[in-house]
Amino acid sequence: MSSITSPTSPVAPFPPITLPEYRSRAPEFYGFVAWTSTYLLFFLYCLWALLPDAWIIWIGIEWYPSREWALLIPAYSMFLVLMTYFVYFALAIAGTPAFSDIKTIIDSHSHLPLSDDGPYKAPDHLDALPELRDIPIGLVNRVLYGRTQ
Repeated sequence: MSSITSPTSPVAPFPPITLPEYRSRAPEFYGFVAWTSTYLLFFLYCLWALLPDAWIIWIGIEWYPSREWALLIPAYSMFLVLMTYFVYFALAIAGTPAFSDIKTIIDSHSHLPLSDDGPYKAPDHLDALPELRDIPIGLVNRVLYGRTQ
């Protein structure tokens, strides 16, 4: 079997892709049924919303929902989508700590220096890398803004 490559991906995948002898075509049929049923339902929805009552009764349909639902269903759907965005945005804001809260600066994943030597303790060996630590906010403020009276 030859390797599967293309101009956008010239390197063959490893391990090589092996195609089965029999590949099911069920997804193609499911997609076609979903596509045709969607178009058919939309066509029937438009007929229900736009045809006069006399024509619908002439076709032989004796009962159908009120025409106000032709407007209410899309309106409620749009409202539901907008409310979903609003609720997720509100939950994100509600879960955010206030600016005065210490959680905005330090959390459970912070690596602050444990000793009073400061965050820049000299390493034991000249070629050793110092430990990776977070810089305390007080030191950052002193460097950026200087000492305040």
